[in-house]
Amino acid sequence: MDAMDRKILAELQQDGRLTITELAARVQLSVSPCHRRLRDLEAQGAIRGYRAVVDPGALGLHFEALVFATLRWEAPDTVTAFEEVVSAIPHVLQAQRLFGEPDYLLRVATADLAAFQQLYDERLARLPGVQRLTSTLVMKHVVEDRPLPG
Repeated sequence: MDAMDRKILAELQQDGRLTITELAARVQLSVSPCHRRLRDLEAQGAIRGYRAVVDPGALGLHFEALVFATLRWEAPDTVTAFEEVVSAIPHVLQAQRLFGEPDYLLRVATADLAAFQQLYDERLARLPGVQRLTSTLVMKHVVEDRPLPG
């Protein structure tokens, strides 16, 4: 990946809806080579996809919590089972496996505290292999959806 590829990625992170003509102009490259580079970045997996960034409040999701999960390591398939079930819960926006304790960090969005409590009691507390869950509420987003540094 060279400096031009990094420029292309930086521009697309700021506005993924740019036309190829607009993108080429912003990175000061002609359309055809810009389009070829864009296709190469997609084929290499540097660009994993395109999406709209939606305000959670527009969907009625006004409550966010971070849930830390510590697992019991009783069986070798504990991690696989946990990750499969977590992946199937739509309100889990992100799930990250961590080094040390806790084992996982889950970012969860719901309508309100009552909806979070219901999700917690009915789904999260019943996740396979869970020994302990600890939650904290998100008060405010200070940095969110920041483009990756080049």
